[in-house]
Amino acid sequence: MKEKSNIIAAMIILAAAVLMSVHLGAAFAKQAAGEFQEKVGFLKQSVAQNQQRLRQYEWIETTRITLNGDAKPTMVNMCSYGPDGTVQKVPMGESLPQEQAGLRGRLNEKIVQKKTAEMQQYMQQVKDVIALYVPPNPQRIQDAFQGGNVSGDSAAGSGLALMVVNNYAQPGDQMTLSFDTAEKKIRQLTVQTYVNDPKDPVTLAVLFASLPDGTNYTLQNILDAPAKKIQVRTINSDYQKLGP
Repeated sequence: MKEKSNIIAAMIILAAAVLMSVHLGAAFAKQAAGEFQEKVGFLKQSVAQNQQRLRQYEWIETTRITLNGDAKPTMVNMCSYGPDGTVQKVPMGESLPQEQAGLRGRLNEKIVQKKTAEMQQYMQQVKDVIALYVPPNPQRIQDAFQGGNVSGDSAAGSGLALMVVNNYAQPGDQMTLSFDTAEKKIRQLTVQTYVNDPKDPVTLAVLFASLPDGTNYTLQNILDAPAKKIQVRTINSDYQKLGP
């Protein structure tokens, strides 16, 4: 009889331990979710405030394209934000490699024009894709979080929080943000996405830097489109504040 009582007592203790474990687990999960929501909030606020600061600036954008390993003309634009919040670009000229200029003179002009038109069309599509991710859209991040498509982790001792966003702008894409929790700024961004079709995958790597007043900006982004054997490297420089 005593043995039976001991078994019952042990079962009660075990059940209590299980319930306590479940309760603590739920509490920790709730706390972790709350902390992560806070980080998402910080990120949204940081991006929104930073975009307002960037509208006070104009800068030079230099784009270098390689196709099959061959350099194409370098494009240079003076950039600033227009009244509608989109970036306005004014061409400042282009540099045409001398050997390429000679080659162009020897090729059939119609073939050159066709290939140029195809390249321009594809590059416009690439620019549209880049614009989906740079700069990150605070509302899209929030929508992804609410849809359970955001996860993350903190790199121990680095002061950086990694945030992975799935299905951010296109179905099946993935964007990873490296967020400085102390400075509340994005440091790096990488994207796995595609142009028009998942069969045309592209990767995007973005490096951010800060201006003297603390404004965060895109220092460089590199887009690789292996299916087209195209790489697009864009560098932003010479930021100047606009007048009143």
